[in-house]
Amino acid sequence: MSDGFKYEDVYKRRQNMLRRLLEFFISIAFGAFMYVLFSDFYVKNHERIGEYIPEYVPFVTSVILGIVFFFVFSQFLSLAVEEAMDRAESRLARMGIKELIACVFGIFIGLAIANLIGIAISGYGLIGTSITICLNIVFGYLGFRVARRKNDEISSIGGTLESARNKDKNSPMGRAKILDTSTIIDGRILDLLKTGFIEGKIIIPNFVLEELRHIADSSDSLKRNRGRRGLDILNEIQKQTTVNVEIVDFSTKEKMEVDTKLLKMAEKIDAFVVTNDYNLNKVAEFQGVKVLNVNELSNAIKPVVLPGEDMQVTLIKAGKEQGQGIAYLNDGTMIVVEGGNKAIGETMSVVVTSVLQTAAGRMIFAKRNAS
Repeated sequence: MSDGFKYEDVYKRRQNMLRRLLEFFISIAFGAFMYVLFSDFYVKNHERIGEYIPEYVPFVTSVILGIVFFFVFSQFLSLAVEEAMDRAESRLARMGIKELIACVFGIFIGLAIANLIGIAISGYGLIGTSITICLNIVFGYLGFRVARRKNDEISSIGGTLESARNKDKNSPMGRAKILDTSTIIDGRILDLLKTGFIEGKIIIPNFVLEELRHIADSSDSLKRNRGRRGLDILNEIQKQTTVNVEIVDFSTKEKMEVDTKLLKMAEKIDAFVVTNDYNLNKVAEFQGVKVLNVNELSNAIKPVVLPGEDMQVTLIKAGKEQGQGIAYLNDGTMIVVEGGNKAIGETMSVVVTSVLQTAAGRMIFAKRNAS
């Protein structure tokens, strides 16, 4: 449990540190820009104001303005930059590798054109520099837009895609998958990840970690054990070398239940939700969010049994209906045997009459083999 807290605390501290660094660099950039303006103004008007204003005034003024900007405006600006970066990241994550390469190529061409034009006006001092920066922004964005629209034509450089794939064969491919609380506590996801059948980044939302922590701190011993098991499973998933696991901080302005927030996050970052919760599965289907249900996978890979097959089963208990006996396969599939209530505890040969697939799993109906 302490390891679960550690991962969450480390992630939050890292986010706060990055936000502070962003505020610091934005303030430095603002102060440098103001110094360029004041210094240029001072040099051009030195004959008139040089006698009254010392040379260090532009520098001191810029530093003071930079400090004021840091404490007053940098936080709001850094939040705006972070939101813009999150939107850009979400948009880029939905792009295929071909489209992404095409867009980078388009931006490169746009910047090259902008700088070629900027050479002609670079001799006009601060005005020329400002125009060159604006040209870089405009032509870079224009190249990005054109490349997206011409993606099919530019994708003829498909060889670049293959080289990018071969560059790192261990890179996880596929869409990201978000684990919900029930799947983590269930534990089968760990075995599934070990097999290598699941590709793509595994995301653990911060609110799922928080819910696991609350369950692990519960006064009820059963809930407490389930929560601690979930945290142990998370620690084991973190140790997987073939899976890219990331703890992601996600919050909303309005208060939401964990399941609602989970679907909101999956919709925003275009990810799959991995769950074994039947109700969450149905709500996700209604909202158009793709779900990977561990129970459905478990049912899908159970051995196929056809009517008419002979089986050897051991009857465990009597069934609900008169004359029925109940047996189980190794994977937990229940077998209802007609006339088996008189042979509880015995192993007998039965013949399958029908197979019923339900949301809860598979049921096999059989009767005693007459032969």
